[in-house]
Amino acid sequence: METSRPVVVKRIPERLNAPASKKFLSEVEPFLRSDRPQLVFDLSQVKQMDAAGVDMLLHCLNQTMKRDGDVKLASLSPQAAVVLEMTRTERLFEIYQNSTDAVRSYSSFLPNAIKHSYAHSYASFAPSAPLLFPVSNVQLAVDPITDTDGSDLAA
Repeated sequence: METSRPVVVKRIPERLNAPASKKFLSEVEPFLRSDRPQLVFDLSQVKQMDAAGVDMLLHCLNQTMKRDGDVKLASLSPQAAVVLEMTRTERLFEIYQNSTDAVRSYSSFLPNAIKHSYAHSYASFAPSAPLLFPVSNVQLAVDPITDTDGSDLAA
């Protein structure tokens, strides 16, 4: 049985320049090294963010994804939102209105992802018998995918 992993919420400092980014990175580094890290960065206090700040966010995302984790952003200040949009990095992150919604998104991600990706992405690999995926005491039954004429696509 898999137990749920903690979601770490960290508030980004008001000024996210090179020195602040370096300090923040040293604070979150232990979490980045954990197995399947789940981080939420609250950007509500950010008044200034430069390239070093954007680079730090991308570094954190890269490190968590290497360990099958994720970084989600929450409560973007107007200044942070503009910088992320101008650098086109906002599309690399899931962004939420507040930290609570971002934290909740981790607990609802896995079952929906399995159902969605199985049904839409892996139709050509569909088994001939139903599969059961155990997810934290929940069993998700997935039936074989059939074509519109009723024939089994996995055959």
